[in-house]
Amino acid sequence: MVRRVKEAFKKEAKHKESNIQNRQKTYKEQEKESREAALQTSISSQNKGFALLQKMGYKSGDGLGKQSTGRIEPIPLNIKTDRGGFGMEEQKKRKAEEELHHYRQKVRARQQNEAKSLEDFRSRVRTEREERKIEADLRRSQRSCEQLDSQKGINIPREAWYWPKDNTENEEQEEEEDKEEEEEIVELTPFDKLQIITSYLRGVHFYCLWCGTTYNDEDDLCSNCPGDTAADHE
Repeated sequence: MVRRVKEAFKKEAKHKESNIQNRQKTYKEQEKESREAALQTSISSQNKGFALLQKMGYKSGDGLGKQSTGRIEPIPLNIKTDRGGFGMEEQKKRKAEEELHHYRQKVRARQQNEAKSLEDFRSRVRTEREERKIEADLRRSQRSCEQLDSQKGINIPREAWYWPKDNTENEEQEEEEDKEEEEEIVELTPFDKLQIITSYLRGVHFYCLWCGTTYNDEDDLCSNCPGDTAADHE
C-alpha cells in the first residue's frame, strides 16, 4: 500500500514537471528571459561602439576615463512595470513625507494636550485639597472663637459667621441673616473669613489657632508663635 502511494506521488510530480516544460511561455516571460540573457552577455569586439572605445585606448575590464577610474559595469536597467508617469515616485515620496510630518504634529499636539490636561487635573485636585483644608480651619477657628468669647462673657459674636452656625436657630434669625448677607457689597470667601477670625483671636484672646495655645499677652504671642498663617507652622 505504501509503495503504491509513493508511486502515485512520483507520477503526479513528473506530470507537473512535464506540464511546466510543455507550457508555452507568455510574451512577457520570453521578453524577460531574452533581456536577462542579453545583459549577461558582454559586448563583442564586432560592436561599433566598442570598437571606437578600443581605438581611444579602452581595454576590456578597465574603468572609463583617462585614468580608468570610471564606471566598469553598464548602467543597470530598471524596467517600469506600473503605468505611473515620470516623477510619480518623487510625488509619492513627498506625499508620504508630508503625511508623516502631519502625523508627528498630531501626536505632538495630543501629547501636549494630555500633559496639559494632567497638569490641570493636578492643579484642580491641589486647589480642592487646599479649599477643604481652609474650610476645616475655618470651622475650627469658629469653634475656638465661640469658646473663648463665652469664657470672657461675650454672648453675641462680632459677626454672625465668627461662630459656627447653630442648627436650633429660628426662621426669623435665618431670614435676618439672609437679608444682611444680601446687603453686603463684597461676599467674603472662606479664606478671608479665616484670616479675619485668626486676627481677632490673636488680637483679643492672644490665641493661635495652629499652635492651639492661649498666650499670656501680645509679647508672649509674638515671641513664641511662629506666625499668623498655617504655612508659618509647617
